[in-house]
Amino acid sequence: MADRQEASVTLPSDPASVSAARRYVSDLLIEWGLPTEAEAADTVRLIVSELATNAVQHTFGQSPTFTVDVRLDRYEQLRVGVTDSHPRWPQRLPAAVQQDNGRGMVIIRWLTAEAGGRLSVTPTADGGKTVWIDLPWTVPVQQ
Repeated sequence: MADRQEASVTLPSDPASVSAARRYVSDLLIEWGLPTEAEAADTVRLIVSELATNAVQHTFGQSPTFTVDVRLDRYEQLRVGVTDSHPRWPQRLPAAVQQDNGRGMVIIRWLTAEAGGRLSVTPTADGGKTVWIDLPWTVPVQQ
């Protein structure tokens, strides 16, 4: 087996693309050996949904597409990044009771930490950013 597996997909910044991104990553995880019913699979699907939703909703039409990158290093570390070309970085907003939105990053940070991972944001060459999550891979390598 390769030390690193990588895949990516670029989708239009449209609400329908959120489910397409989630499905794409879910299919990859199954292909790479993570059972669909595993708790980690649910966690990653929810994180991807939140990241893709942020890329669609919070770029205000200034990022016509977003890209989902998925990497699995040595069957030890899963890295998922969502990239858009909007210059504004994610904001950590207080989750007021009457707020209908603004909780995505809170959810992502909590799920990532709960799974033993970390979240980071890196700039892109075109002035946008990639929001990354790194999670431990908990599936035994099949020989």
